[in-house]
Amino acid sequence: MHVFGRRGAAGEAGDFGHFLAPDGSRGAAVGIDVERPHVVAVVGKRGSGKTHTLGVVAEALSAARGVAPVVVDPVGDLGGLREAGARVLEPTVQAATIPPRAWPSLLGLGPESGAGSLVWRAAAEASTLGGMCAAVAAAEGSSAAKRAATNHLALAESWDVFGPDGLDAAALDRPHGTVLDCSHLGDAATNAVCHAAASGSYERRQRGTGRLLWLLVDEAHVAFDGVAAASLRTLLTRGRGPGVSVVVATQRPAALPDVAVSQADLLVAHRLTSEADRSALAVANAAYLDRDVTAALPDERGCALVVDDGAEAAHRVRVRPRRTADDGASPRAREVGDEPGVSTADGSDGVGLSGGTD
Repeated sequence: MHVFGRRGAAGEAGDFGHFLAPDGSRGAAVGIDVERPHVVAVVGKRGSGKTHTLGVVAEALSAARGVAPVVVDPVGDLGGLREAGARVLEPTVQAATIPPRAWPSLLGLGPESGAGSLVWRAAAEASTLGGMCAAVAAAEGSSAAKRAATNHLALAESWDVFGPDGLDAAALDRPHGTVLDCSHLGDAATNAVCHAAASGSYERRQRGTGRLLWLLVDEAHVAFDGVAAASLRTLLTRGRGPGVSVVVATQRPAALPDVAVSQADLLVAHRLTSEADRSALAVANAAYLDRDVTAALPDERGCALVVDDGAEAAHRVRVRPRRTADDGASPRAREVGDEPGVSTADGSDGVGLSGGTD
């Protein structure tokens, strides 16, 4: 079996799918290396199979030894990984995980505004939201700025994502992996979770502790547009050294920083139709490719172009079916059947609202 991302000696690998011949027929089996740290970018328009591919990679990691996959799931599509032994959590984080300088941005405040400055100083003084509110109340400043800062901190409290027993990198270091279900959270709160997971994983591996950590982030363009961006950039550029891999998946590669694609040693590209998104892959056009990456993108759902920078080659593949439930699959009418409230063959609505007697 050919293994993408493999260099030199053999090691752990996960089943990924099979080569796709020019005529569309099935070729030899292919795998993905999970023995060594990698940066992987998975891109594709909605419905092309991008999240499915992320799930396949997560399944491979769940079955591997010596690794701990952590999945940031902002939509709730990847909860089926519990069937592979992954733990699914609705996460919380400690307020102190967010750097003081990032708090104004997290709350939508300008750092130089009166309210933003108060929040920044409060975050530097206190480690909890309650402590930050008390610091703002005791600080000098205009009543309007203090009121605005207090209101924004109250908004953060309403997210129900901050708590004293928040994400701990040691607790995320477990076999079969952890899915952080953020489907109930907004973008800002999801960013806080992603930042905590990324920074905690990096710091833990810098100490040389535990399994090799893999952070998988779906809808990654949202994370790169918030407070998680700095910690994700650190993983992209310096994570492989201490043993932290990152997999970023998005339907909008144009919204990612160039470094997300340029640092990827594995690029898995599904169908893209937006010119801006296709242009964003230009940084992957290496000298060893005989044509433009975008010219080789497949049209069929579930098929992808894999650019393996280590092997200096690109291959078209069909990604294998998921072995766990694919929660991202769209529901179909025939799966519902004649449930209450669904129209039936005789034209009635099936719920007895005809106005007759009880």
